[in-house]
Amino acid sequence: MAERLPTALRAYRRLARAATPLMPLLLRYRLGQGREHAERLCERRGETQVRRPHGPLVWVHGASVGEMLAVIPLVDRIRARGFAVLVTSGTVTSAELAQRRMPPGVIHQFVPLDAPRFVTRFLDHWRPNLALLAEGDLWPNLILESSARGIPLILVNGRLSQRSYARWCKAPRAMATMLERFDLCLVQSAHDADRYTELGAPRVNLTGNLKLDVPAPPADANKLADFRDAVDDRPIVVAASTHAGEEAAVVDAHRRLRDSFPGLLTIVVPRHPERGPGIIDIASAVGLPAVMRSRGYLPDYGTDIYVADTIGELGMIYRLAPIVFMGGSLVRHGGQNPIEAAKLGAAILHGPHVWNFADIYAALDEARGAEEVTDAGRLAVRIGTWLTDADLRDDIATAALKTVEVLGGALERTLAAIDPYLMQLRLEQR
Repeated sequence: MAERLPTALRAYRRLARAATPLMPLLLRYRLGQGREHAERLCERRGETQVRRPHGPLVWVHGASVGEMLAVIPLVDRIRARGFAVLVTSGTVTSAELAQRRMPPGVIHQFVPLDAPRFVTRFLDHWRPNLALLAEGDLWPNLILESSARGIPLILVNGRLSQRSYARWCKAPRAMATMLERFDLCLVQSAHDADRYTELGAPRVNLTGNLKLDVPAPPADANKLADFRDAVDDRPIVVAASTHAGEEAAVVDAHRRLRDSFPGLLTIVVPRHPERGPGIIDIASAVGLPAVMRSRGYLPDYGTDIYVADTIGELGMIYRLAPIVFMGGSLVRHGGQNPIEAAKLGAAILHGPHVWNFADIYAALDEARGAEEVTDAGRLAVRIGTWLTDADLRDDIATAALKTVEVLGGALERTLAAIDPYLMQLRLEQR
């Protein structure tokens, strides 16, 4: 195989082989940062104590939390048809999500590091009959080795931002060689379809964004009741999935508004929970009392900034929040997913940098279901307006909900596209 590959892929494979002896050091470093699961490091080397189930096995891969959320309904439907399903991901938080939200009987493993030895070990054990890879987490050795074994590869919920497209264009032959291995590329938008086609994907279908069909996240009824009792009738604003550089703007907006809205509570949910102490420091530096949820606190009337530095509680937080600022958008990250907030009745604010969900934010803005802000001052103005005018705020939230409902349907289109492959597996089983 290697002799026929483009130079960039041959170099990548040689480098991956050479670096394999050093990968335990990488895993140890990641473990020290909390980015690996100590008891499951073997899975990153393609090893496991979990037995492969009998019969056809569908392998679904999503890199992190966002991709995992998108594929959960798809996994649920495949599992309901009687197929065994293996789900892989690459982050600790996505593994925790899989444990909570995946249907019964679904196996979760960490995806192996992309070294030929580890990938071979993984594929030898699991022998998947069909591989569904979500969004764009394309690892060369994983793709090439799977294709060499005749495993049908399908990209689901494919997405390719302008930034990623520009990067991939720097190695066009390598990307074309990988994309040619896919039986299908099922993509979110017309822009994605054009980019994948230009890069050499031979079979591209526009199926829409699976994240629009994900049910609203659940909430623990007892925790929700306790939280509602704690906040009582205070005005609440949520800053969700924030990144470094945004919390200062959120805290500043709160500082500007607190005298006009007595009892105002701002709940900050950092994208990476380990950043909670830093957010406390930001609030304390301007004299705003702040506490962290991970330390067992609920907000009281002395709390201005409440840092919800926990995993899996956005469903509860969104149910408390009439106004949500979506993070990753005031800084150049590309924006976080607004769909869950819209489905749970929030009026949405966001910054200008939303290319990760450009089509969704454009539809929300056009329908007046969301609004763009550019800095702390503008953020404070819009929050103040919406806190003052409940009817306006409710109209915006209603428009947001209607918009995401209209944009749905990707799950059924995706299932229709992969159904011939599932039927073939069923026939082979018989």
